[in-house]
Amino acid sequence: MQIAERTVASFHYTLTSPEGQVIDSSRGREPLPYLHGVGQIVPGLEKAMAGRVAGDAFQVVVPAAEGYGESNPEMMQAVPRAAFPQDVDVQPGMQFEANGPMGPITVVVKSVDADTVTIDANHPLAGMPLHFDIEIVEVREASVEEVLHGHVHGAGGHQH
Repeated sequence: MQIAERTVASFHYTLTSPEGQVIDSSRGREPLPYLHGVGQIVPGLEKAMAGRVAGDAFQVVVPAAEGYGESNPEMMQAVPRAAFPQDVDVQPGMQFEANGPMGPITVVVKSVDADTVTIDANHPLAGMPLHFDIEIVEVREASVEEVLHGHVHGAGGHQH
């Protein structure tokens, strides 16, 4: 069976940076299942999965625009140093949780000076082409319940 609308595909992946550094991998864990066509994985990878079958192994580079998007300069902001805990030595690269308009978001510290901390609320992989090494493990027809709910359910039925 080919990956298409209303199918569930399970796959192993290794995601690397353009420099070859492993960012994430499912190797050594269960394969990742997703319902094709509902946006559960980045658009560029979902496009590359279409038509594949169990046993296929391939590599794909997903451009930033079809991954986590381009880096948006409006998501960078200078915040008063006083907004951070006084007992924390805030350094570039540190991550903090902040309240965004749609709930909690993770921000990364880009720079620090005496009075301000510049933070970046872009997704950490925004602006980066994503290098995937993929192995399709299983493709099956989605259940009616999965299609109606828009996500994969566990082997024992409806699990959220």
